[in-house]
Amino acid sequence: MGRVTGSWLSGPQINGGDDVEYRGADLGLPQSGPGSLATGWTRVLGLLIDWVLAYGLSLLFTSLTSPYLGTIVLGVWFVIGVVAVSVFGFTPGQFVVGMRVLRVDLGTDRATAEVTGKTAPAAVGIVRAVARQVLIVFLVPALINDYNGRALHDRATGTALIRTR
Repeated sequence: MGRVTGSWLSGPQINGGDDVEYRGADLGLPQSGPGSLATGWTRVLGLLIDWVLAYGLSLLFTSLTSPYLGTIVLGVWFVIGVVAVSVFGFTPGQFVVGMRVLRVDLGTDRATAEVTGKTAPAAVGIVRAVARQVLIVFLVPALINDYNGRALHDRATGTALIRTR
């Protein structure tokens, strides 16, 4: 009986990574330092900064007592995320905490070359940026991680959040 309940009580798991040496090794990323996968708390801090920025900008469009404030904040946050990630490769919050979005769908050699500075970073693009933001809005993909610690919205779009410093 414990085995049956343990399978669903332990939470969702994504298979793979049994033979991976460290988080990000199979993506061609270093174990630590610049270019390594960002931690969960760093990602949360970046998201918090983006939300505070979106909240402040939303007050330019509506009053603090407006019943539509939450929807406007979400819309402003969505636009900031799409524009910033597609143009720069990071949101303002990700920049502040030292992260950027890396395309990992191009292979481990390309990821290693980008992290070491031998190749310019590949553009994330508008389609991936929109897809990431849409999936993050629903929070479920952001709360489920794979063996690398990448959220489902990163897996779905072939991206990863890496440290820049």
